[in-house]
Amino acid sequence: MICRTQSLQRLLRMVVAASLTLGLLAPASAASEQRNKSSKAASSQQAKKAKKTERPAATAKVKAGKDVKAAKASARDKASAKAAVTSAKKRQQLAQKRGKTVRAERIASGHRKGDRRVAARDGRQHRVAAHQRSVVRVAEAPRLSAGERLGLRASHDPLDLSSSVALVVDQETSEVLFSKNDTAVLPIASLTKLMTGLVIADANLPLDEMITITQEDADVYRTSRLAVGTTLSRGELMHLSLMSSENRAANALGRTFPGGQAQFVRRMNAKALELGMVDTRYVEPTGLSSQNQSSARDLATLVSVAYERPILRDLSTTPSHQLDLGRRTLQYNNSNRLIRDPEWDIGLQKTGYISEAGRCLVMQARVAGRQLIMVFLDSAGKLSRAQDAERVRRWVEAQSIQQQFARPQG
Repeated sequence: MICRTQSLQRLLRMVVAASLTLGLLAPASAASEQRNKSSKAASSQQAKKAKKTERPAATAKVKAGKDVKAAKASARDKASAKAAVTSAKKRQQLAQKRGKTVRAERIASGHRKGDRRVAARDGRQHRVAAHQRSVVRVAEAPRLSAGERLGLRASHDPLDLSSSVALVVDQETSEVLFSKNDTAVLPIASLTKLMTGLVIADANLPLDEMITITQEDADVYRTSRLAVGTTLSRGELMHLSLMSSENRAANALGRTFPGGQAQFVRRMNAKALELGMVDTRYVEPTGLSSQNQSSARDLATLVSVAYERPILRDLSTTPSHQLDLGRRTLQYNNSNRLIRDPEWDIGLQKTGYISEAGRCLVMQARVAGRQLIMVFLDSAGKLSRAQDAERVRRWVEAQSIQQQFARPQG
């Protein structure tokens, strides 16, 4: 019993000792745990602060990296774009060079492949270029008139006329008042139409007969306002021919003459011989051919005879004429501007021009009380023939005044 009691006491002391030991250890452990918690919290806060500090830096680094990559990409894009543009330009230049080479080879070889329309277009361009080159060459080397080739334009006269040939004759007395190279035989251009009108007038053909302009007339002169198919009376064709030098009208007059144009030309030459015009020759009725030739003396004879036909006087001196074609009206003016000058009294006139003949003019006019016939051939400028006529008129008027003062008085 005593032994059991001692065992219980010993066990109790061990329990008490263990309890004390646990009591002492618990605060220490709690303190240690508290310290660990505090340390962990501090470490966590420091880590958070570190993370907060490191995060902007990392973000900035990433952003910087992205900017660098973007800049590099942009540079690569620009370089690629530049290279692409350069490559495209090179390809375009190469294509153009190849195209030019191919076209040159095709033209040189005289044939083309592919679409017919392309060939036709290129052919037209080639012909236009050739025509333009030929026009430039003509402009650089203008055709000389027959008077220039003969040296007539270099001759001088007291009135300092621009015309190579001039003749002034008193129609009533046949007195020659002024002459310059009056025997020279030169192309006479549309002065031819005065003989055309004379032959028609003397043939007594009906002036109201209707005549249609044909392609044959159009081929003679391509810039006329009388279109193919236009129908006019013979009288109106004569009017346009003499007043405004209409070439298609003159050709139609000869073409429709009984026996045709060949017979008409024979009648023109026969009429010239009949009038004593030995220096004159006609090959067609318009004057567009430089083979229609005459001298100033022969033309003065023609003017004198034509003046005797009232119809030629009237038709050649009309200032203007309106041609009613139904759907439109054409205005024609006299080719001689002196007709509209009130200081002139002109009874008959005709102008003419082709490059071989120069500017030409024949007139019958009353000056200082005298009926005069004036002939001017191969004048250089567009206005010079009219200016020569003005000089002659003033000269004749001055001569008339001098003669009046020279007469004995009383």
